[in-house]
Amino acid sequence: MTSAHNRVAVLHGVNFDILERRDPEVYGGLSLVELEAKIAHWARDFGLETIFFQTNAEGEFCEYLHRVPELADSALVNAGAWTHYSRAIADALAVAAVPTVEVHLSDVEARDDWRKLSVFDGLVLAKVSGKGPDGYREALELLAGRLGASDN
Repeated sequence: MTSAHNRVAVLHGVNFDILERRDPEVYGGLSLVELEAKIAHWARDFGLETIFFQTNAEGEFCEYLHRVPELADSALVNAGAWTHYSRAIADALAVAAVPTVEVHLSDVEARDDWRKLSVFDGLVLAKVSGKGPDGYREALELLAGRLGASDN
């Protein structure tokens, strides 16, 4: 049964459809399907329900964010490289105006200089970076606390 404040939209951006083919030292070696299964399991532990979305098209990512307030109570966003330069996605995130946590599998602060900038700064509750798949668990815990989902 769906309760009032427990829905989380999990949005993955560019190149997540081939996650298992990306450098396992950086991205962990899981496929997107495997990662989403872990996320769904952790979400249930926190009393959250997940819906998933992935695209390699920036405009589709924006359009999905436009619909998030109708679909979910919060969002967990890993936009990949778009995080660092897509003002369009940042604008769509601002319009969505739901509690959001930014997540990165890798430690973006310890990588290329261009990855240190997030155009989502100031729009998200928190950024979880460099914890691999476990970062999603931490992000879900933050959202569950914000939504009061574990109190339902």
